[in-house]
Amino acid sequence: MWRTLFVALGVMAIILGIEFLFIDSATLYDPDTVRTVGMVDTSSVTGNAAKEFRPKDWMPWALLSGGVVTIVYSYLIPIRYRSWRQNA
Repeated sequence: MWRTLFVALGVMAIILGIEFLFIDSATLYDPDTVRTVGMVDTSSVTGNAAKEFRPKDWMPWALLSGGVVTIVYSYLIPIRYRSWRQNA
């Protein structure tokens, strides 16, 4: 069960890192102040409802490497634990 959780977190970190490689910025809208029509026609959205997110240069690489390390360790730690238990 725990291995599945860690693999899922690692995969999500990798996906987010790949997305950050392809975008320069993302505009995030506050769902309380924006109606569904405002999501299609952004000219009706006020300045306070929209926030721009720009990922730092290190973010994609940190997420990619963290995701890979999480996935690899989620498979290697149970193997190392079993061999340690057999030798002890």
